[in-house]
Amino acid sequence: MRHFTLKFAFATLASVAAMDSATASQINTAEAGGAYYDTLCPPVRDVLSKAKFDYECALSAGTRENIQRVTGTPSDLGFAQFDVYALERSLRGGDNPFTLIRSDIVRECLFMVTKNDKITNYGEIAALASGLRIILPPKKSGSAGTFEFLQQIDPDGIGQATDIAHASSTDEAIQKALSANDTVALFVQLPDPDNARFKKISELNGRIIPVIDRNILRQEIAGEKIYYAQEAEIGGGTWLKSGETPVTACTPMVIFTGANADVAAGDARANHADLIKTLRAAKAEELQPKQSLFKKVWAKAKALSAQSIEKTLEATDKARQASQPMIDKARDASEKAFDKARPAIEKAREATERALEKAQPMIDEAKKKAGEMTERAKEEAKELMDRAKDATNQ
Repeated sequence: MRHFTLKFAFATLASVAAMDSATASQINTAEAGGAYYDTLCPPVRDVLSKAKFDYECALSAGTRENIQRVTGTPSDLGFAQFDVYALERSLRGGDNPFTLIRSDIVRECLFMVTKNDKITNYGEIAALASGLRIILPPKKSGSAGTFEFLQQIDPDGIGQATDIAHASSTDEAIQKALSANDTVALFVQLPDPDNARFKKISELNGRIIPVIDRNILRQEIAGEKIYYAQEAEIGGGTWLKSGETPVTACTPMVIFTGANADVAAGDARANHADLIKTLRAAKAEELQPKQSLFKKVWAKAKALSAQSIEKTLEATDKARQASQPMIDKARDASEKAFDKARPAIEKAREATERALEKAQPMIDEAKKKAGEMTERAKEEAKELMDRAKDATNQ
């Protein structure tokens, strides 16, 4: 009897554990093997666990899917790039179903890669965007959201790009960008010099272009900066000039949840408010990974002095201005080509109109005959139905 009782007790405990696991709330991250899921989520989960909150790291397609999940389950948490979070906020107008909890844990940096050794600066890429082929990671990725945000804030620059394609992964986007001189890829990444992705770019003789200009750095949402200028040491060989430490724009990784008012009233809403307070009260180092490599990378991605930032921005301004004559020349050539082709276009349109006029009697006759045939068909069908009814009555 005692043996049976113990078995029943263990079975009951196992059942309760399974139920707890099934009802655990989610910290939505990104794909397996990525920094969000493997490196950044565990410390957040552990801080919550110590405060008796049951949250588990959950895989996802990235920032945009995390936003969708939190919209549906406001008590969930999500990781997001701040720029994509800001984009989604703007697309919703005045509706803001989210609560931003932290933006001070880590920043991810913006990079572009190309094999074209004549492209030297983001200013040139923005100026020449209409003639470039842009390859991006998958549509639901944070990198794709970043590019959409850049297009939104710079409609006369990078917003002019129309030849845009999405690869199945970031690595594929980079490989495609290095296959032609008129192709560029954009991706967002922790500035880790030991990352295999940066090493592969170097092996393929790719060139990484920092993504930064004045317009990017002035972007804000609710009084918080979306991008910061930072040095990013990822190995000298892949940058524009070997040996230099370039400056690029970096966006904070944020932790967010749903609006407290959207959580069911009662204990659930009170617990959600306590969850937000717990994460906001935690020290930044408690929420950061303990790995020495991460700390080294984070230390190198340091903020710059105003003088250093100005020097970088002046170079970007000059690059965009220097590209303007080429743009004007291309626009003039396009307009001249159209003017030259205009007589042929007009002649073709007139020939089409004459052909339509000539064909109109035949079209009208065909419509008339089709109408007559339709009427005859209706009469025949009615006659058959009447016969069928008579046969049924008999």
